[in-house]
Amino acid sequence: MLSVPEVYRLAAAIEPRYRVLVLLATFGNLRWGELAGLRHRNLDLDNRCVRVTETVYEFGQLVKGTPKSRASIRTVALPELVIPALRRHLDTFAGAGPAGFVFVGVKGGQLRRSNFSKPWARALAKAGLPAKVHFHDLRQTGNTLTGEAGASLAELMNRMGHSSTRAARVYLHAREERDRQLATTLDKMARRELRRSSGTRSGGQSGTQHFLRMVRVRLRIGSVRCVSPGSATGSVRLGAFCRRPPAWPCTQLTA
Repeated sequence: MLSVPEVYRLAAAIEPRYRVLVLLATFGNLRWGELAGLRHRNLDLDNRCVRVTETVYEFGQLVKGTPKSRASIRTVALPELVIPALRRHLDTFAGAGPAGFVFVGVKGGQLRRSNFSKPWARALAKAGLPAKVHFHDLRQTGNTLTGEAGASLAELMNRMGHSSTRAARVYLHAREERDRQLATTLDKMARRELRRSSGTRSGGQSGTQHFLRMVRVRLRIGSVRCVSPGSATGSVRLGAFCRRPPAWPCTQLTA
């Protein structure tokens, strides 16, 4: 998985005609074949969404077809962040007309993995990313980010285009891991604030330490009467108090 800054570093490093390809694979959760089969008419930029209805398979030659399952035919909402870049791409690099492909090669032909491998490798090197990073890792990054954003299982399955819960649960597990990390951070923050608050009382002593110090001062004077609601008042000497506190809580201390 890549971080968001790494995704944008990669998008900036790759050839301009492929920049939005990187962004849509990540933030649109789209597969390679779905991106290769994407046409102008599948985009609604005013409503920030993409409709996945076609895909391209490579079996030596390119084969246009429909997605592999009914769940893969879907509408995916896009973050506002990528819309300006997508508009520029359509004006500059995409095929013409409603049926024109959004992503085409340098010579205007359809997108092929074999033609994309070299630009991808150069971009990884330029962005300072490991050569082992694959294009599919962008979609996995987007799936993880969607899970961390709080998507339900059904929402994540729809966005990924999966009919099975198995793959989606992997990314929900990532969200749970992130939730635990946030809880750990919250725990540290709360403890730090409590220590800071306690340090401002009694010359840097905690509330408990301050309470015990006041008890000892009073015990030096004589005895302490511990009064429990509904029970008789008792007198406890210093030695007994230190060795064994009363079994009931002290609600009032008087010298």
